[in-house]
Amino acid sequence: MPQYQNIFTTVNAVGPVSPGVELGHGNSPRTGQPLINYWLGKLGNAQLGPIYLGGLGLASIIFGTLAFNIIGLNMLAQVNWDPIQFIRQLFWLALEPPPPQYGLTIPPMNQGGWYLLSSLFLLISVLLWFARTWRRARELGMGMHIPYAFLSAMWLFLVLGLFRPVLMGSWGEAVPYGIFPHLDWTAAFSLRYGNLFYNPFHALSIAFLYGSALLFAMHGATILAVGRYGGEREIEQ
Repeated sequence: MPQYQNIFTTVNAVGPVSPGVELGHGNSPRTGQPLINYWLGKLGNAQLGPIYLGGLGLASIIFGTLAFNIIGLNMLAQVNWDPIQFIRQLFWLALEPPPPQYGLTIPPMNQGGWYLLSSLFLLISVLLWFARTWRRARELGMGMHIPYAFLSAMWLFLVLGLFRPVLMGSWGEAVPYGIFPHLDWTAAFSLRYGNLFYNPFHALSIAFLYGSALLFAMHGATILAVGRYGGEREIEQ
């Protein structure tokens, strides 16, 4: 049986670059010139590229970048466009959702409108990336594990940022964008509905969170363990 070199071997394998699994009809070509990096080879696969984005991936990155820029520029405006203060106060800066009195209406831009716009772009970006992972798995003959795992993370994102605010009748119930403000929102949520540490459903969610992380780690370890036999190349067979 042929053997392949990986993190468990002492040899940093360098050979002809692989263009990847053959793409089916109607797929955009992969972009970028493949590179062989010595230090990447120390960690695993030494080859970097080519990269496939496709229409869905490119659109997802565009909308995600727009959302990121809206959030960042609003934070920068809060410190009077001073980059030094932006860095110093970054952990405390936030893009807040609209005040409760606006309900589910569209507020002025400086009263939460920018928050709704960035949330819309972020939602579109996440949905497009999910569609990309789904189509990539289908096109390449892979299992649907990655799309389903991504979907579970999307569920939390949608519940806190869309479903719960709509059901409660106010965009003000959404989570602010920011590091410490987001943590403050979590603490206030816990006080509002009782200590989350005493909530059995919260305990179950944490158990499943760490349990799924353990299962994914075990799966990754299994693939690495059989990597010397080309286990990760099963899709090419």
